[in-house]
Amino acid sequence: MKAGSLVAAVDLGASGGRVMLGGIGPDRLELREAHRFANRPVTAGGTIYTDVLCLYADVLEGLRAAGTAGPLASVGIDSWGVDYGLLDSCGALLGNPVHYRDGRTTGVAEQVMARIDADELYAITGIAPLPINTLFQLVAAAATPQFAAARTMLLIPDLLTYWLTGEVGAEVTNASTTQLYDVSARRWATPIIERAGLPAGMFPPLRQPGERIGSLLPSVAAACGLASEVAQAAVASHDTASAVVAVPASGPGFCYISCGTWSLVGVELDQPVLTRESRLAMFTNETGVDGTIRYLRNVMGLWLLQESVRTWTEAGFAAGLDTLLNEAARAEPLRSVVDPDDPGFLPPGDMPARIAAACERSGQPVPGDPGQTARCVLDSLALAHWRAVDRVQRLSGLAVDVVHIVGGGSRNSLLCQLTADACGLPVLAGPAEATAIGNVLIQARALGSAPGDLAGLRSLVRATQLVRRFEPSGQVSRWRTAARRLGWD
Repeated sequence: MKAGSLVAAVDLGASGGRVMLGGIGPDRLELREAHRFANRPVTAGGTIYTDVLCLYADVLEGLRAAGTAGPLASVGIDSWGVDYGLLDSCGALLGNPVHYRDGRTTGVAEQVMARIDADELYAITGIAPLPINTLFQLVAAAATPQFAAARTMLLIPDLLTYWLTGEVGAEVTNASTTQLYDVSARRWATPIIERAGLPAGMFPPLRQPGERIGSLLPSVAAACGLASEVAQAAVASHDTASAVVAVPASGPGFCYISCGTWSLVGVELDQPVLTRESRLAMFTNETGVDGTIRYLRNVMGLWLLQESVRTWTEAGFAAGLDTLLNEAARAEPLRSVVDPDDPGFLPPGDMPARIAAACERSGQPVPGDPGQTARCVLDSLALAHWRAVDRVQRLSGLAVDVVHIVGGGSRNSLLCQLTADACGLPVLAGPAEATAIGNVLIQARALGSAPGDLAGLRSLVRATQLVRRFEPSGQVSRWRTAARRLGWD
């Protein structure tokens, strides 16, 4: 990698993390992996936890590796949303964070909305009432001794930043996912926080993407072999917000799908959409870079396939992904489809059995082998992509002429082609490392070595990254027929 301003992008996804080394210059955007590691939730005593201490150790190892390439100018951290850690009055972590897939929030949304009208809650926060939301997690935890001892709530990237720098804060793109942030006023929704029975003083000051947080603590810098003046930058710390920065769009009429464990399907707007129709369609308004709104729908994503592969592997079936996708490509299309957003698919477990049961309940053929199960998952996910793309246009009033798939799912050629077929729109796939690229771009912009606006950043992505095009097959009617099996119009 060429000499110059090198930055380290810490990118933590729901199933794995990586530390990427980034270099930016005129017409140059380079990315190199320094360290990749797993993110494995741990179940203990019937509760699912995020092993945040293991993640922190891997972050330090990644920074050590990144530092061998040359002097680092800054570090930025992004991660999945909604999960958090609690600090006591001395700044110590009060136990491992509970994972969003844990069942403790069952029924909590109904309890909260008995106190706060659902339309009012949506009109202020703009967030769809998913059981994983931080609001419901905190209310579920409120009766515990740990919560009673807590003084500060930090979302995952902010917690790791605190350990690196000693600085406390909350970056806005991730804060906006909590359902405790006022999306119009762009501050914590204190009245909602208090009416939910939560202490407003627990929520730290807000930060903007690109803001300098501070420098690495001397002890951290020494442990990583880095200079103590290495800066910590507030990037777009929600991984989807970083990924959207790196969407290589050339105009406003695009829809993005940030596809990995989750598929986040949406458009970029100037203002939130806070209608009742939007709430009932489960669309969410999250803050993006430069004051934009990520108007999107959460779709369960490749989690169904990931968890199926894990189940088969534990059962002794060597389910190599390439082989599985080849078998899926040969399987009968649209033989059976399921709703990926069925709550029954959210927890870990025997996913192939759940998919088979869902097909049986709806009177469709049950997948007979892993290839058919994988095809069912990919057909269903493409169909869910179409539903979200169709509805986001109707709800936002923005016409879409192209769909960009970024993230790990952009490598899945079959899924990209099926999405183009289902949507009846061209799909541009890539970059696969969009989240890390967006993280690097915001750091580089803060250092003055990248374009100053989103259009310029995206132009640099188009000029330097591989993007593949998938044209629709013209068989949209088959997909609409399949959608009606699920009661989708």
